[in-house]
Amino acid sequence: MTRRLKRGASPRTWAIPRKGTKWVQRVAAGAHPQTEAIPMVQLLREVRGVARTAREARAILREGLVSVDGKIVREVARGVGLMDTVSFAKPVDEHFRLLKDQSGRFRLVKITAAEAAFKIGQVRRKTTVSEGKTQVTLHDGRNLIAPAKATWRVGDSLKIGLPDQKVLLHLPLKPGLLAYLAGGSHVGEIAKIDRIEVVNSPQPNLVHFTEGFSSIKEYVFVIGENTPQVQLPGGGI
Repeated sequence: MTRRLKRGASPRTWAIPRKGTKWVQRVAAGAHPQTEAIPMVQLLREVRGVARTAREARAILREGLVSVDGKIVREVARGVGLMDTVSFAKPVDEHFRLLKDQSGRFRLVKITAAEAAFKIGQVRRKTTVSEGKTQVTLHDGRNLIAPAKATWRVGDSLKIGLPDQKVLLHLPLKPGLLAYLAGGSHVGEIAKIDRIEVVNSPQPNLVHFTEGFSSIKEYVFVIGENTPQVQLPGGGI
């Protein structure tokens, strides 16, 4: 697989002009699926606008001025995905969270330093590892060992500290909680969960909302009870 792809073939989640240089950077293999992440060079150059060229983006990264989820990033192909925090040390100390707007495109939403110290992760898988312990895998690929009495289920969300990965809050997928839609025809919207429908077929389970629509379970990120735990798109870049 080449390190680049044609601009016109780039994922629709990338908020970049469809006309411009013929080639763009391909996302390196990593935490997020390649179709659900944007490479750091495109984020700096065409989303944030702090670099005019790929060379300038490389220089910024080499200086260690950009952090993702609390860790310095130096690779231009490093993918940044949903719910990741991005912090800039210069020219001013700024923090952002990558979310999708209602067009399904990635946007940098400005947040405070306090909010940059955590992220929301959706539980995608549960497995049993050595000594009978339970390991959960989040949507961004990170693995966590669940405490003995934890009631984490697939579809739940975890608020985790960055970069220590300490679980700060468990947000179960259940009626009455607020959810952020990461895909489908209602992408980028906020809705209150009404009920979860378990489908007895190969089709995915559905989550129904009080607003009168439904979405597949994988798209639903629980983000709070009465108020969202994260700043949401609206004033995004």
